[in-house]
Amino acid sequence: MVKGANVSLAALSEDVGSVMVRLSWSSPTGEGDADVSVLLLTADGKVRSDGDFYFYNNPVAADGSVQLLGKAPTADGNEDRITFDLTAIPADAERIVVAASRYEGARFSDLHDLCLTLADGAGESLLRFSVENPGEVGALLFGELYRRGGDWKFRAIGQGYESGLAGLATDFGVDIDDDAEREAVEKPEGHAVPAPETWSESLPAIPAQATSERLLAPVPCTPLVPSVPPDQPEAKTVPPRPRTAKKKVTLPKVAKKSLAENDAWRVARLFPASALKSDRERETRATSVLLSVMTQVPEFGRRLTAGFGAPSGRMETFTEVTLPNGDSPRRPDGVIRVERAGKLWTALVETKTNGNSLKQDQVQAYADIAARRGYEAVITLSNDVELDGSPLVEVKADGRRKHKVALWHLSWAEVAHQAQMLIRHEGVGNAAHAWLLQELLHYLQHENSGCHGFQNMGPAWVPVRNGIDDETLCQGDSRAVDVVESWERLVRQVCLRLGGELGQKVLPVQRAKRGSDPRTRRAALADQLCADGRLEAELRIDGTPGILALCADLRTGKLRTSIEIPAPEQGYPLTWAKRLVRQLADAPADLHVEALLVGQAPGPRGTLERLRPEPADLLPKDGTPITGFRLSLFRGMGNTRGNAESGFIRSVDESVDRFHAHVVAHLDRRTSPSRTRETAATG
Repeated sequence: MVKGANVSLAALSEDVGSVMVRLSWSSPTGEGDADVSVLLLTADGKVRSDGDFYFYNNPVAADGSVQLLGKAPTADGNEDRITFDLTAIPADAERIVVAASRYEGARFSDLHDLCLTLADGAGESLLRFSVENPGEVGALLFGELYRRGGDWKFRAIGQGYESGLAGLATDFGVDIDDDAEREAVEKPEGHAVPAPETWSESLPAIPAQATSERLLAPVPCTPLVPSVPPDQPEAKTVPPRPRTAKKKVTLPKVAKKSLAENDAWRVARLFPASALKSDRERETRATSVLLSVMTQVPEFGRRLTAGFGAPSGRMETFTEVTLPNGDSPRRPDGVIRVERAGKLWTALVETKTNGNSLKQDQVQAYADIAARRGYEAVITLSNDVELDGSPLVEVKADGRRKHKVALWHLSWAEVAHQAQMLIRHEGVGNAAHAWLLQELLHYLQHENSGCHGFQNMGPAWVPVRNGIDDETLCQGDSRAVDVVESWERLVRQVCLRLGGELGQKVLPVQRAKRGSDPRTRRAALADQLCADGRLEAELRIDGTPGILALCADLRTGKLRTSIEIPAPEQGYPLTWAKRLVRQLADAPADLHVEALLVGQAPGPRGTLERLRPEPADLLPKDGTPITGFRLSLFRGMGNTRGNAESGFIRSVDESVDRFHAHVVAHLDRRTSPSRTRETAATG
């Protein structure tokens, strides 16, 4: 589409009751990002109330009509996804504006490949709109959905706002809290707000009555207010105004001391896993556990199904359902059914555990059954991580059938990530829901559950490593492509795991040009692996002063984790070096510190142990200006392809964890480019 054009959704697809909008962009540095927002507007172009403004502090509509799903990695970088249940949009909401905003001072002119795509309920892409030359603006209207003659249409806008998110929201009638910036200053970034009500490891019982308060949300103290005399009317309660300042999250408290006499006493679990003996038992148990928790914890169930185009409504789940299929009935592992406004959305579920792969004939059979019965989707669930351009199974659609079935994949790592985000950081409706999610996590993490995520680098790992060792691996070898794909799966799983622990967005950085073919990109990376023997990746972690780089050198058998941080804009180089050494007081002594110089010339370097008494050794003797510092940790690489103690996957996990916990977490965020969220006062 071009700017200003419009199109009817009904003319593009019959399945537009629920649609998904994707916003994407790329950054030359890998660090540029933006936040999406949505506004529901009446015929006069204003919101009905502040609740019609959906952004990072208000991501989900109570009726499920709007849900901001957050960021997801793609072949070219990352994209933000938003689902709209158009059948649930309030009748007096005539327009749905889709926008994005950048942070303090950053402009959309710094981002490339700005694009909006819209897909129908089956996941089929219907339209694409690229925004050219957005200009020096802090917020951008990508497009809008609007009603016309009983149907929904889409209009491509591409209009910028210099005043950023707060200015955009104010223009559409949102009453922004102007005190947000002041409170953000009064409460520094590292200040943890206590949460008086949290779940803990030894939660004794499920409360008999659920409460509507968010379990992990901070509860403000109530000031003492003089009582109102009976002859005076009570002051009218003013609802809180939305704040564009990022809300703080609180980590769970330390678990209560156990009442067990010794470590041999095992805590009773709702979902025991120790007695499972076969893969069939594991698949059956895992499916039943997951689907039951999805039903009982609405926040969790909706979180998982919204990305598949499911509407928000009453959900029921089933296991071991027999469906007719000629002479041989089929029994999918599970069925998810959602009812809304008298309409049903149904998905068949096929589950695998441990290292078992999805079978093409099974998934094809379920897709055919779903098409015949008018079901909307088939969801596969396994330890594999699906990559763009490299589906786990190839399913052929019968072009003669009018009904389309969407095929979606979910990894067990993603399931665990979403559960962690809810009970550790975002909060759920009540303590019972938190306890159920906690039990689900315990089950998934049990050594016998078979739901541990990506655990094997594949059969090509050892031959490729040996070929690099003896220099016999040649460019164009398909086994190198297999290793590159396994590496990409592992990196994405590391992002999910670390993001769940931190409560922050952790995403892989892709520096390839947006729109490039993912298979071509992986083939080029495979040739690079054959040439230099290295696997490389970059992770962007919200709130950190730089990109975390990860390099596995198969020639030397070493893993390197590193981060480059920019030099402060003010002060003297010696002051910078001393401050950096103080920040790294608890970092490992073998941490390598290197000064980055203008012109990319190699700068002074040394281990932290040597630099602690003499920070001045980081300064170049000839006075060349310092642009930043690189911090690196090295460790030996695991040999085997699995996740055993000596495995490669285990060594990567431990390297990232150690580097983040002992180095990155202690760095001063003030040394980073501005990445704090824009506040209302800037508008």
